Amino acid sequence: MNSSHLKIITCMCVSVCIAVACNPHKQSPRVVFETPEGVITAEIYPEQAPVTAGNFLKLVDEGVYSNNRTVFYRVVRMDNQSGDVKIEVIQGGLSDRSAVEAIPHETTAETGILHLDGTLSMARSKPGTASSEFFICIGDQPELNFGGKRNPDGAGFAAFGRVVEGMEVVKKIQQGMDKDQYLIEPVPVTSIRRIR
Repeated sequence: MNSSHLKIITCMCVSVCIAVACNPHKQSPRVVFETPEGVITAEIYPEQAPVTAGNFLKLVDEGVYSNNRTVFYRVVRMDNQSGDVKIEVIQGGLSDRSAVEAIPHETTAETGILHLDGTLSMARSKPGTASSEFFICIGDQPELNFGGKRNPDGAGFAAFGRVVEGMEVVKKIQQGMDKDQYLIEPVPVTSIRRIR
């Protein structure tokens, strides 16, 4: 392959990348969490995490997270946990989670979505038990990724989105008074709705 062929291929690749980046149909869906403490806006990544993001968007679109059925109820800070592997998150979900089926576990190794500041991810016990409960990272949390040590099975947690506006609200919720990480007064989420 000569240099002129290489230049043509390079130009074609750049053109394709620009076209994809500028294509409005490729924009990630966005959802809004409405709470008394303020609004949190998050981008959801169904192309990278089709199972996890798809499940979350389905619950949003069906109104499962609306009608005062959702709360932020758990806060994890450096000052309210023990052990060697510490994290910082707020956790929320349905007051009645039994009605939602569990989904297969998508690892960060599969999706490439790492637990960075603002990452939205699924809470679980063992792999394949996540359904409706989610958490938001405060600061980078590499121990929640595949191979991380927060969960003994090493499979990490299934990340599927990221907060793009409202991290100040997330941090305010995290500072609420708790007992053993559970908020004394859970923060209601009046709705989670799609805005794009």
